Amino acid sequence: MTTAVAATPSHAGPATGSLLVAGVVVAALTEAIASTVLSLGRNDIIGDTYATPDEFAWLDIGYTALKLIGFMTAPWLMSRINPRSLIIGSTLIMGTACGIAAITARLDLLVALRMIQGFSGGALLVGGQAIIFLAYPRSHQPILQALFAMGSVVAPATIAPALQGWLIDSQSWTWIFFSVVPVALAAAGLLVIADGPSPVTTERRRFDWIGFSLISVALFCFTYVLSQGSRWLWLEQPRILWLTAIGTAALLAFLGQQVAAKGQGLLDFTLFKSEDFCFAFIVSFVAGAALFGSAYLIPSFAVSVLAFRPTDAGQLLLPSGAFFICTLLIAAFLMQVRRVPPVATVPFGILMIMVAMWMLSGSTSESGADDMMAAILLRGLGLGFLFLSITLIAFSELNDRNRAFGIGLFDTGRQLGGLMGVAGLQTLIDHNVTGNVAVLGASVTAGVPAVSERLAATTAMLTAKGMDALAASRAATSLLGRAVTGQSTVIAFDTAFNAVALLFVIAAPILVIIKIGLARHAKMHTAHHPGLRNPDMRHSTPTSARPDDARSRPDIRIPSPAGDQPNIAAPRGSGQREALKALLAGKQPSAA
Repeated sequence: MTTAVAATPSHAGPATGSLLVAGVVVAALTEAIASTVLSLGRNDIIGDTYATPDEFAWLDIGYTALKLIGFMTAPWLMSRINPRSLIIGSTLIMGTACGIAAITARLDLLVALRMIQGFSGGALLVGGQAIIFLAYPRSHQPILQALFAMGSVVAPATIAPALQGWLIDSQSWTWIFFSVVPVALAAAGLLVIADGPSPVTTERRRFDWIGFSLISVALFCFTYVLSQGSRWLWLEQPRILWLTAIGTAALLAFLGQQVAAKGQGLLDFTLFKSEDFCFAFIVSFVAGAALFGSAYLIPSFAVSVLAFRPTDAGQLLLPSGAFFICTLLIAAFLMQVRRVPPVATVPFGILMIMVAMWMLSGSTSESGADDMMAAILLRGLGLGFLFLSITLIAFSELNDRNRAFGIGLFDTGRQLGGLMGVAGLQTLIDHNVTGNVAVLGASVTAGVPAVSERLAATTAMLTAKGMDALAASRAATSLLGRAVTGQSTVIAFDTAFNAVALLFVIAAPILVIIKIGLARHAKMHTAHHPGLRNPDMRHSTPTSARPDDARSRPDIRIPSPAGDQPNIAAPRGSGQREALKALLAGKQPSAA
């Protein structure tokens, strides 16, 4: 026997309940900082570690692959370890690994530390979100999940890049890792003080080593292919082709092995009996592509085209983070107080992101932060409406036995969607830059009057500054070539911004069709089995023993930050007692 969290009475007050949420959010911040450390510190880290681009890539591949594996493994760990202890342990491991990474420049050690950071980050994110669902009633989930999203989604997309840009410009990349240590200690302290759901004994579940090995191979292969494929021209490189084949075979073998495991593997197939979870899981790929893709494009455009410093590029997304947070709170208010269904805000989020990306597609080499700010703020508004909605759609109807599995699978889908989105945008930009240079270069020839005038003016200017005539002519030609390349890059980024907008144009009707199909399938299933309504999605406690707003949660929770206390139990109805007596007597029970 072992322990797992269940809903049992807790005597904590509202203060300790608030500390639990605060501790989980601060713990998520450690992962947000660690996960984005390479986005702006790439060149500095390569210089200090003397790493080649291929060697440096393993810092990112190791972190992302182990984070995905952590997502898949965390539900099993939660069945063996109290989730609060799991979060505390993962946070302290994250802080320790970051502290060691800050004082070493050995590449092999940094790769190992990044893998430890990735696994602990995946475990604490799944455990943190699951414990919030476990500890508080369903009626309070909109605001609580909005708070969690601030640490797990908003911070890595907006706040962390700004902090890292400032640290790189003012100190060095090692200070990014150092900054995780006090945050991890603060999170662990809050979680130690806070009170969580009390553990009870449950059936021991063996660890699925075969499934773990197969999914680990698949995720490692897919992470490498998606993060490095654009550098190696995808399937034109035998290495990428073989890793794609191995990853696909490992994934198919994993799915077959999980079916054969009959509920004792790493996957819980009862998740897919929920129509809402199936829909949200599909949407997670699109949402991940939009979040990570736009978060990659905007700073990259600012640095490579507009020549922003890391600090300025990081701060470019900071106002978007403020609007992201505001929209999360607004959406939470609408869903929790006004009882607006979560699916109602999804179209607004999609439309805002589409318009924002379309506005950014008009950027030029002369654009500045002020020119891009309206679109960036609109992007923040759209992401806030989108992410809270799909979170509540995905998990609200799951029970405490399979919700952690659902969170891990949903996070895996979002992360893989982000990898696909960034990989696709990188490939699109590379191909467009090459094509644009060829097209523009064909028009920039010495026989064109405008070109001759440009070269003559530039040569004269350089000669006036002291260069000899031959060197000035060569420099003028070089500057013109750089201008052509720069303009080609601008056009490529504008095409990429349009591609993100078109992603939703294509995906939106497909998602609507999928939603309609899932709804019809659920209706047909209900019609063929009128007495059965997804029994695996319900709790064993009778419905009559719950408050009206707690159809999908245990009856006893720790007090919410607002200080209310749910009902503990209620007696069974007399109709149930009569039916039981009739059954024992061998008679047909009458309708109650």
